Parts: sequence; C-alpha cells; structure tokens
Amino acid sequence: MGHRILELYSGIGGMHCAWNDSGLDGKIVAAIDINTVANKVYRINFSDTVLICKNIQSLTVPEIKKLAVDTILMSPPCQPFTRNGKFLDDSDPRTNSFLYIINILEELENIEYILMENVKGFECSTVRNLFINKLKECKFHYQEFLLCPSKFGVPNSRLRYYCIARKTPSPWSFKCDNELMSALPLCPKLEPFPLQDIIVEDIDDTFYLNDKVLKWGKVLDICYKDSRRSCCFTKAYTHYVDGTGSVFTEKSQDEVKSCYSEANLFELGSKEYIHKLQELKLRYFTPKEVSALMMFPKEYSFPNSITVKQCYRLLGNSVNVRVIGELLKILFSK
Repeated sequence: MGHRILELYSGIGGMHCAWNDSGLDGKIVAAIDINTVANKVYRINFSDTVLICKNIQSLTVPEIKKLAVDTILMSPPCQPFTRNGKFLDDSDPRTNSFLYIINILEELENIEYILMENVKGFECSTVRNLFINKLKECKFHYQEFLLCPSKFGVPNSRLRYYCIARKTPSPWSFKCDNELMSALPLCPKLEPFPLQDIIVEDIDDTFYLNDKVLKWGKVLDICYKDSRRSCCFTKAYTHYVDGTGSVFTEKSQDEVKSCYSEANLFELGSKEYIHKLQELKLRYFTPKEVSALMMFPKEYSFPNSITVKQCYRLLGNSVNVRVIGELLKILFSK
C-alpha cells in the first residue's frame, strides 16, 4: 500500500506535480488552500484529488485523522520572512496557520513524513526554531537544506529553504548534517539546459516591453536562446521592473551589447534611448515558459478564466517541481 499524502497550502499544485514526477508509490488524498484563484488552477490539473477551500486553522485534528494520511507536504506563506514582508516573522498574522500546524503536530501520531518549503531567510526565523523544536519533540529525524534549481540542471535561480523529516528508525541514505546543506547528497550536479528548450514561438504582442519599462533598460536582466540561466520569477513579475524576473530577446548577446552602447549615448529614459532599445524586441517570459522553468509538466495548463498577471502571481508563489521531486526521493529512501 502506497503513502497517503495531505498537501497543505496546495496553491497551483507544485508539490502534486513533484510527487507525480518522483515515481514514488502513493497518492495525494487531499489538498487544502484558501486561495480561490489558485484552486481553480489546481482543479483543472488534478480533477481527481479532493480539494478543500478553507483556512488551515479551521482544519481539526479529527478531520486530518479521518483522511488517514501518513505524509504532509507544505509550503506555508513566505511573506513573513521576506524583505517585502518586513521580516515580521512570528508576529505576522500570516504565520498563524503554520503555527497552528506546529502546535497540533504531536496529536497527529500517524504522520511519519514531512516536507516543507519556504524562502531563504526562514532558516533564521523564530518560526523555524519552533518548527524544528516540535520535530524533535515528536521524534522526527530531519535535515534542512538551502537549494537552488540551477544545481539540478534547471536554468533558473530560486534559492529556497527545505526541510525533510521522518519518524522511520532506519538511517538516511546520506550522512546528516546539523547545518543547512547546500547540495543534495548522491544527486549529481547537472549543467542547466539552454533556454531555447522552453521558448515558445508566436508570442502575443502584449508580452513585449512597453516604453514605460524600456526607459529603465539599465536594470533589466536579459536572457538569450543560448542562456543557461535566468533570475528568480516573483509574483510581482511584469508589475515591477527590477528584481522580479528576467526578460528575453531573440537577438544575440553581441547585438544587445552594441545596441546598449548606442543607447547610452542618450539620456537614460529619453525618447531616443527608448527608441534604440525598441530594436531589441525585448519581451517577458510567458506563463507557459515560466512554468517550464519551474519544471511543471508540459501538459500543465491554466484555465482561460485566469489572467496572465494572475498566472505570474500564482507561479511566483509556487515551488520548483524538480527540486521537490528529488527531495521526495531522499525523504522516502530506504
């Protein structure tokens, strides 16, 4: 009999995709998220899974026990541990649902496996200490990681905190470290594939950068077909210019360098400067391309009722499927 899994903060189902990708024996018994837009996306991709739209704090211990699950996968809200979230940590009300899960964990005797993902910065938080102390109290063996998809053959930066924990008495298939590990043991480091592997042809004109964005041309992170890297895509992608994700051009690196050399002869943000950068036909990565960089399967889709900006927000809050999949293999290794 395979594992029975509860997917908390299920979002658009990145953890579910990772479970499917891992090839492990078991099923997602139920998924829970309060975000109705994310739930629409989840339903269209995982129609056979019970999806519950409710606040996790209203999920009772008897309800969880009735599901007869032995595994919890979760990616709690990350804003309390980010700069934009003002690093409010445990005083941020958005941590309440996770604190609730921590508090009831000792009553969930049948839970034997846990995988948790969050942003870099969580490892320094009070909430992290509460979580780890509870794992120790409940006799879990655990290991924490700070991992980036670029070490797994994915041309994208998305450094994240991960914790895997299990009650099984058998030792891990690797030597545990009390410190955060920055690589997965026994997992070879792969060279990222080129972006041309995920680039979509016939792009809608709406994805091309407008003049308001081009005037900030100096802060753009530009990628090419042969690039084997891209910046982390956040939920604010296309809303803010700096630090929210990369842009793409069909032009070569030399052509871009030459164009910028000429543009820099003009005042930054001037009509002449903007007109010059227009030649590069810079564009945003589409939601399909971003989901491919986060290693969602090719058949994964968004319903037509979801806007492009909603897609970016949902993807920005999701997980890298490949990294989670590799962690799951270690979590359940004999």
